[in-house]
Amino acid sequence: MLNKTYCSAVYGIEACTITVEVVVSTGLHYYIVGLPDNAVKESLRRIESAITSCQLHMPRQKIVVNLAPANIRKEGSSYDLSIAIGILASSGQLPNELLEQYLIVGELSLDGSIKPIRGVLPIALQTLNDGFKGIILPQQNAQEAAIVAGIDVIAVEHLTEVVQFLNNSKISFQRKSISNLSFTLKQISMMLILQMFGDRKISREH
Repeated sequence: MLNKTYCSAVYGIEACTITVEVVVSTGLHYYIVGLPDNAVKESLRRIESAITSCQLHMPRQKIVVNLAPANIRKEGSSYDLSIAIGILASSGQLPNELLEQYLIVGELSLDGSIKPIRGVLPIALQTLNDGFKGIILPQQNAQEAAIVAGIDVIAVEHLTEVVQFLNNSKISFQRKSISNLSFTLKQISMMLILQMFGDRKISREH
């Protein structure tokens, strides 16, 4: 059964929405395609541990994950959560009604806890521009995402919270009004530029 979730790739101060297509079918082995780097390829091991740690079932079948568009390099661990949710939906453990409404990002620990990621501000902007209802992301990144008005910010700390939300969207994990701040598009653009130069400075220092 094919299911789609959505996450994001960040390049500088811009983000591109990535479609995560997951199929669970008869056979063996896990495959991930769509120009993934090593961190993305390794994600299936993290995801397997996180899913089983939450008393959920990791399918012992053929799992194919396609990250589209295939011509864009996928880097880092922020795809973990979106892939995990895709696997759970494709194996019949989650409803898929809400998956097209939310962009999902976050790195998974082996115990199912969700680690913060970088580049949340451009991701939140792209969430708004692409017409998603909101974004599901790590608790530590919620304040930054809430700078962008017009989207729901679903802040979570564990994979089980995401499962609970997708099973019952009335459950609230700090939705919407996390920040009372209001910024213009010009101000947000300046924040992105400053963030990019800050990241470059850190990179040179290391």
